[in-house]
Amino acid sequence: MKITSLEPARCVPEPDAGIGALRTERGNLPLESVDVHATISGLVAGVEVAQGFRNPFDVTLEATYVFPLPDRAAVTAFRMEADDRVVEGVLKERGQARADYDRALREGRRAAIAEEDRPDVFTIRVGNILPGERVTVRLTLSQPLPYEDGAATFRFPLVVAPRYIPGEPIDGEPAGSGAAPDTDAVPDASRITPPVLLPGFPNPVRLSLSARIDAAGLELRELASSLHVVEEEGDIVRLRAGERLDRDFILRMSFAASTSLQFDGAGTFALFVVPPELEADRQPRDLVLLLDRSGSMAGWKMVAARRAAARIVDTLTPRDRFAVLAFDSVVEEAFEGLAEGSDRNRYRAVEHLARVDARGGTELLEPLRRAIGLLDGEQGRERVLVLVTDGQVGNEDHILELTGGALSAMRVHTVGIDRAVNAGFLSRLAGLGAGRSELVESEDRLDAAMEQIHRRIGAPMVTDLSLKDLDVEPGTVTRLGSIFPGVPLRVYGRCRGGSSVTVRGLASGAPWEERVPGTVADSPALRAVWARAHLRELEDRYAMGERELEREIVRVSLEHGVLCRFTAYVAVDSRPAAEGGPEHRVIQPVELPSGWETPAAPMAFGLTAMAGPAPGAIAPAVARMSSAGFDDLDVPDFLAGGAAGPRGPVSGRPAGMPRGPMSARPAPAPRATRGLDTVRVQLVAELDRLKALHAPNALYLADLGSRLAALSAYLGGHAELSALARELESAERPGTDPESLRQRAIEVLTALTGGPPPGNPGDARRPFWKRP
Repeated sequence: MKITSLEPARCVPEPDAGIGALRTERGNLPLESVDVHATISGLVAGVEVAQGFRNPFDVTLEATYVFPLPDRAAVTAFRMEADDRVVEGVLKERGQARADYDRALREGRRAAIAEEDRPDVFTIRVGNILPGERVTVRLTLSQPLPYEDGAATFRFPLVVAPRYIPGEPIDGEPAGSGAAPDTDAVPDASRITPPVLLPGFPNPVRLSLSARIDAAGLELRELASSLHVVEEEGDIVRLRAGERLDRDFILRMSFAASTSLQFDGAGTFALFVVPPELEADRQPRDLVLLLDRSGSMAGWKMVAARRAAARIVDTLTPRDRFAVLAFDSVVEEAFEGLAEGSDRNRYRAVEHLARVDARGGTELLEPLRRAIGLLDGEQGRERVLVLVTDGQVGNEDHILELTGGALSAMRVHTVGIDRAVNAGFLSRLAGLGAGRSELVESEDRLDAAMEQIHRRIGAPMVTDLSLKDLDVEPGTVTRLGSIFPGVPLRVYGRCRGGSSVTVRGLASGAPWEERVPGTVADSPALRAVWARAHLRELEDRYAMGERELEREIVRVSLEHGVLCRFTAYVAVDSRPAAEGGPEHRVIQPVELPSGWETPAAPMAFGLTAMAGPAPGAIAPAVARMSSAGFDDLDVPDFLAGGAAGPRGPVSGRPAGMPRGPMSARPAPAPRATRGLDTVRVQLVAELDRLKALHAPNALYLADLGSRLAALSAYLGGHAELSALARELESAERPGTDPESLRQRAIEVLTALTGGPPPGNPGDARRPFWKRP
């Protein structure tokens, strides 16, 4: 694989900058600032995020930034501002949005695209930034605020933490530009593993964050920020200057809420029910506690996790049975099977927990399977699973697919311990079991968090919930779950009519109901929040194997204008700004989360996620250049300088990227066994060029035939490619119809690349972001 190196004069490594950092005479690159402005009204927040990019080079640039957003947030608008141009983004099916973006770059136009890779991990690419130019992209989103025990929490994540990437590396074009190779368990690992700066990098991204608070009729009693220093100016809370993007921003607002039902006037409703004051006879429990002891839990997180686990064990009674499993790449049990919750067994479990220390990788699937097996017991006992972890795994969908059905039949609670926790995945797990996801960002926060977990582990106050007197649209109501002590019920849905609702259920086996009158709220965020919650449920069902839901997910996303995993926002300038595509590409390095230890060599945990050059080395992900012709394509060596014009460099992993023993790619397969995926990117590029032809050209078609023949030879022979190549190579013969050949080539290449065949856009081979 040939790599084009950056010219030394173009950018100089910062001696102590760390993994992924570069310095030029004009400053760092490419992300310059992140500005977050939130407007909190009651229990809903509207947020605008502005990301400022700058090109310090003397060539055009494409910048990639992998960043988090709140997992419940609904992204409803996207805008690009450059020079004197303001371009509004359009929400499209993801494949179409990518095609529009790539085409715009080839034509020299500015463009930006926003994609969701996880419920809380997103990627923005901004292309054709001119030398010295600044470009701002803006995201608009709405999110509900969780409310427990008289307090609502506004949590805004600011960094994507490194994630453990299990599985074997796979061949083919990487899905993204990150530090980890794609694997069979995480086929898009390279999209969620941005390069990481060493702690204390002297020139961080400029961060500003403010929140305007409107209690919306509720009595605001107290404000508290747990991880950042803030300043108050009237009804605005502002982050102190100089704070870094290395931990979540968390603002807690204490006020009293009430039972309510809100309509937005367009058929969306939000129901909020506080728990009744009831005493319920609790069933005996079978409880399995899973404690993450992987390397990413080192330091204060391991101490807090042990304390949290011990507190959970202390809630058990002799009527209960329990098991304690500590896991990294292996699973260790405190004792065999389920043990009685006696004083002696609880003491043994706490003693075992005291010896647990951080090591290894986060192999979560096997302990979950073992816990499910332990909880597959007798009837009449409440089955509870509690997971204590930072959740930093990359194979979330794979885990949900293999365990989601079983987990939905038990109560699942998650305790996320980190300053940049994987909240999206932990809330998805808890949502499957109608449980609670509690996020602990510091040891000081642990006691308050565990008080809420203790109540949640107890029996629900009201079960078997249903709604009456409201004409709801089938399939639109979010999960009802159960009502637990101190934890209000929140339900979103769509309805055709009604002015009130009656919530029914069983409390201690006896019928219970409460009537809630409705009010009309002039809030566009209500519909967005419902759509995001509905989409998240559909996406979780998709991850668990219901693949036929893909069209429904796309339909809901486009109809309600809310970004999801199968759609993307794309903003394309109509005016050309450059000649051809970007000449340099870079992925923005991110901060190491606060409290994480500095990586040395590839770490024992998440080797692939943390692999990178030694301090002072040029970031691997930025050593990518392209020129005319095959822009950013992984062209086989023997095609270098081929028919498409001057060849840009290979877009695979650049030289200088060290790998741990778990992350090394296997040697190239023999030609006879190479799969079509290894040339799919080239075929897509050829297809785009064919579609863009204004008039069929016999010479171009013949040249295309020669390139396809070479690709077929590279694969060791491919019948369909070879046949199409022979047809196209005859384009210059007298009497040949070039337009028919062009249409024939479009049809074959569309089928080979997995694109939708003409007239049937739904039948497509799944691209990488849709693979389980």
